[in-house]
Amino acid sequence: MPTLTALRTIRLPERPKLIWVELETDDGLTGLGETFRGAQAVEAVLHEQIAPAIVGRDAAHINAIATELMNPYVGFGSSSAEVRAASAVDIALWDLAGQRSGVPVHVALGGAMRASVPVYNTCAGYDFNTSLGGRRSIGTDDRISGPYDDQIAFMRDAGGLAESLLAEGYAAMKIWPFDDFATLSPHQISLANLKTGLEPFRRIRSAVGERIEIMCELHSLWGTQAAARICNALAEYHVLWVEDPIAKMDNIAAVADLRRQTRAPICGGENLAGARRFYDMLAADAVDFVMLDLTWCGGLTEARKIAALAETHGRPLAPHDCTGPVALMAGLQLAIHAPTAIYQEVVRASLATWYADLVDGLPEIHQGAALAPTRPGLGTALRPEVRRRSDAIVRESGRPRGNPHQSH
Repeated sequence: MPTLTALRTIRLPERPKLIWVELETDDGLTGLGETFRGAQAVEAVLHEQIAPAIVGRDAAHINAIATELMNPYVGFGSSSAEVRAASAVDIALWDLAGQRSGVPVHVALGGAMRASVPVYNTCAGYDFNTSLGGRRSIGTDDRISGPYDDQIAFMRDAGGLAESLLAEGYAAMKIWPFDDFATLSPHQISLANLKTGLEPFRRIRSAVGERIEIMCELHSLWGTQAAARICNALAEYHVLWVEDPIAKMDNIAAVADLRRQTRAPICGGENLAGARRFYDMLAADAVDFVMLDLTWCGGLTEARKIAALAETHGRPLAPHDCTGPVALMAGLQLAIHAPTAIYQEVVRASLATWYADLVDGLPEIHQGAALAPTRPGLGTALRPEVRRRSDAIVRESGRPRGNPHQSH
């Protein structure tokens, strides 16, 4: 019986939204999990609620632990700190299961549907959304800091950006040129601003024609009517999908109403937690594409249920990553396994820089597709030097005859 003996969390000040979880067992294995946003709140949940509930239990009984953690007394429809903490623990448990069996997680889940899965590049910058200096706004700073500062590039030279992606084998890209206009009014977009936001799409089609798929991210910023205007205009450029077009994407009725109003396909789901919310979304015929984030939805246990729902409803599936390297590896394991998966999201700026500084395994991408991982478990682990950094915030719970302790 592989018994859980310790739960460890690691945070870094330069990536304040990220937290990593390591679960240790008495057979000498360490499983890795991760989640994103509200890292300090998640840390508290992990050590004060989850560690006392799982340390000493059999690590092989993933379903029992996942069911307990995802069904608290107070329920959560979107990804709360409790759900994000449960997600990280679940991913670590599956990492342990794969390592113990000597197989990648996608094999532990039931095997591969494909040997590789296409990737698309989210055109973010090097520190997008993850560091204290990370930018979501596209209009405040136009300084290029490296060859993959794609967030600036899609506003400055979207056609050239598309050409550079095609040259590296990418056949799909995602951009978000409308975000700044939502700060003026989320319920209205003028024709002038609509035209400005459409300009990168026009330039991409002018430069490379139909050789690349384009997705548009709206970051849950808009009211239904303004979103419908944007979506219908984007349809002229044959976007593959418009992602998270309205505020409060957990308002399933509003998302379904938008889908009935627009000609552009709708993608959603990354902020939802638990298979039940995805069931509601699919039953309402609210989306054309299902996106999920394994570090937010409940981990791999919930993710494979969500994948089954997508298959049942005939909807393509695309795991999310614009957050951290473990989310990427967990999403890739699911994308290799899930029948209707069509893409795994990547950020080439992150892959080329800080992801590799944190972990010892990342996807092998060849001609625009990520190959199935071959290492046992997730196929990655935190580099030992991350935990040893002088600024690392490390906390452990569950050591025999020891109280939870924290070191900095």
